[in-house]
Amino acid sequence: MVTEYWNHNTAFHSELLAAVPHRDSSVLDIGCGDGLLLRKLATAAASVTGIDSDHSAVARARARLADTPDAHLVEGDVLTSSELDDRRFDLITCVATLHHMPLIIALERMRELLAPGGSLRIVGLSANKTVIDRLVAGALVLPVRVASTIHRESGYPGMTTEQPRESLADIRRAAAMVLPGSRIHRRFYYRYTLDWTKPL
Repeated sequence: MVTEYWNHNTAFHSELLAAVPHRDSSVLDIGCGDGLLLRKLATAAASVTGIDSDHSAVARARARLADTPDAHLVEGDVLTSSELDDRRFDLITCVATLHHMPLIIALERMRELLAPGGSLRIVGLSANKTVIDRLVAGALVLPVRVASTIHRESGYPGMTTEQPRESLADIRRAAAMVLPGSRIHRRFYYRYTLDWTKPL
């Protein structure tokens, strides 16, 4: 197994690691894939849980986290998994996964699983539907290509991909309804970030 690699998603891992509020935190990584981010989060939090519906990805994550006793892996759908129903987390991360799920339902589930005062951090992809969306994406092509070459972009074999359906405007509207006060920003590498803190 490749222990470390870089791509447009892992580029945000340092930000997510810095979001762990304290050493006693419990963290949930939704769409944990091969566990690369989860392994990093485990160095800063008391307990980490990863969930993914992809059997092969979870198998890779189990191998990566075999020597991490405070890591728990769930193979299943975060929207319906009963293993998470009685748990609440201080930090929830979700990288390049939200667009695989029904937007409103997924945001509501994340809100439910977050502890009062907890933080939700999403790194997501959006569809280019407006003129501004297309202009921004077009302007990023060359600098992103250069950065990707410098960092030697790669991923893990069999990584599940899907094209986003919702535009950034769609996501802003949904978040305003489900996660009032959330902050959404366009970011480099064709990504956006969403940050929200659940009221106490």
